[in-house]
Amino acid sequence: MSERKPITILLVEDNPDHALIIQRGLAANHVLNEIRVVKDGQEALDYLFRKGPYADPAAAPRPGLILLDIKLPKVDGFEVLQRIKGTPSLKAIPVIMLTSSEQETDIARSYLEGANSYITKPIQFAEFVEKIKELKLYWILVNKLPPESTFVEPAYEAW
Repeated sequence: MSERKPITILLVEDNPDHALIIQRGLAANHVLNEIRVVKDGQEALDYLFRKGPYADPAAAPRPGLILLDIKLPKVDGFEVLQRIKGTPSLKAIPVIMLTSSEQETDIARSYLEGANSYITKPIQFAEFVEKIKELKLYWILVNKLPPESTFVEPAYEAW
């Protein structure tokens, strides 16, 4: 049995307080994976397609999991999700919508656009830590991610 390589987690979150809570929730649950944080949808696309400051692959390691907010400046989470799932070199990366929206239309649209999971951000930190624990148990410890060979390089197709 091969040893699992730790994955990089890309967190797309515009609210610095939420980003901090998410990172603390992950740390409280002993998630030791590298977490890269981008603050808006355009920055997420630049990261994933290796543009601008992310042109160097060392500056933008391929994420094994993306935590994506819906309501983002510049480019919203739905468009980011569409671009990820519409790009052969990215579409196998699991995307978890991590948002405060509980609207059924947002939930339905997320799944229709290819999201792998939809989690609402709880208000209380203790509740959030529990949700992160469940997230860790499944997506980081239990779920089997596709092998690297699944991804067709380069990840910087035109968009």
